[in-house]
Amino acid sequence: MLRANLIGALFTFAFLRFGMPDADSISLGEINAQNQLYFLVYLVVAITVGAWASIQLSMPVLIWHRRRSRLDDEAARRRALRLPSLLTAVNLGLWMFGGVLLAMLNLRSSGKNAILVGLASLIGALVTAVLSFMQSEKVLRPITVAAMANDPETAKAPGVAVRIAAFWTVSVAVPMSVIVVLIVLQRVGTIDASAQDLERPILWMAVASIVFGLLAISRLVRSITDPIKQIRTALRQVRAGNLNVAVKIYDGNDLGLLQAGFNEMVDDLRERQELRNLFGRYVGEDVARRAIESGTELGGEERYVGVLFVDIVGSTRLAVNRPPREVVELLNEFFQIVVEVVGRHGGFVNKFQGDAALAVFGAPLDQADFAGAALAAGRELRVELARRLGDVDMGIGVSAGKAVAGHIGAQQRLEYTVIGDPVNEAARLTELAKDEPTRVLGSARAVFLASDAEAEHWQIGEGIELRGRGIETLLARPNLVETAPDVIAEVAADED
Repeated sequence: MLRANLIGALFTFAFLRFGMPDADSISLGEINAQNQLYFLVYLVVAITVGAWASIQLSMPVLIWHRRRSRLDDEAARRRALRLPSLLTAVNLGLWMFGGVLLAMLNLRSSGKNAILVGLASLIGALVTAVLSFMQSEKVLRPITVAAMANDPETAKAPGVAVRIAAFWTVSVAVPMSVIVVLIVLQRVGTIDASAQDLERPILWMAVASIVFGLLAISRLVRSITDPIKQIRTALRQVRAGNLNVAVKIYDGNDLGLLQAGFNEMVDDLRERQELRNLFGRYVGEDVARRAIESGTELGGEERYVGVLFVDIVGSTRLAVNRPPREVVELLNEFFQIVVEVVGRHGGFVNKFQGDAALAVFGAPLDQADFAGAALAAGRELRVELARRLGDVDMGIGVSAGKAVAGHIGAQQRLEYTVIGDPVNEAARLTELAKDEPTRVLGSARAVFLASDAEAEHWQIGEGIELRGRGIETLLARPNLVETAPDVIAEVAADED
């Protein structure tokens, strides 16, 4: 604040000395003792009144900001938001009052001097007001952040357009207007000066315009670019995947609204990402992505899919012989293995049913070798479950064919699933697989639809009519010995 007043005083005295022609300018030596006394007295009074007023306005805000609970005192919070304007008003009021007072005192001796003093005081007041507002607003940003509480609409601050207009007025309009007035007064004879005599004041006005323009534009640019740089830095973090970033809101104008809008946007993105992650964990990432992109409508479409069904043998006995918490931990580990293996082969676990899981390949996203992926997942799943769960027995059934994939249920509650003969066939094969040495059975139809590379790992066996189908199903058994002989040998030894 002191620096702003000092710069304003320099502009004032420079205008009185160099801003007018020689015949009309006022030098320090020409100021009589009475005016010097008036100026010194008012300077002491102004400093005292200004310091007292600034302390009275600022101290409640500073005390409030020091407290841990910063939103208790609503009056202090509102004053904190208005403090830059209040401090600027104090400076502007002292300058205007002093200018009017000194102009009236000079009016008794010279009307011309009174006008010059009043005009110089006006210039100093404008310069001081603009600089003091920008400086105090910058210094008080930490307090403004706490007072605004991420709601810039509660604060009333000059907008970007108003600030640009104020800077343009002080740094361009006022100096140019003084130059125009000097030329007009010289032409009409009010000022007894030649065109050459006007060179110095015109040159001074131009230099003053340039100097203050640099000061003003530096403040203006920083007041605009600081929040923009802050947002750009935060935006880079958002692009990098950090959705927990937020910018501090320290302005109540358009830029503050921009900062608040950015925070709201990031909050919405974070909420949507959380919902999407949660949605994906419930229905699968592919289903979630498909639903977000194309919507969720009841109904389905016919697709060729691969289906894998896996079920734990003797889960009822497990629940009887083990504590409930241990059973839950076992099921969670079992399902974790299922999700990992199915995911590696491009499928997704459509649903968990007690101690069983249904996995689908080829829906909702197309998959070139849907049947081969389902068969390969069945072989790998058997090996992984044996290695990581040991004595837990299971049955795995794999089928493939045409089914209907889509959303079923009601508008208020629906789910994505696959319905058709391959699902029923996989479920029946799972029951038979529980009595197989390898614990894995596939259908010949799935092997025929699979790629040659995967079909080589399966052997077509006898036909059997599965319960509820009414047609014969050729069974296919995997050659797990070539995949994991150690695991198969261990399983065979346990069965013996």
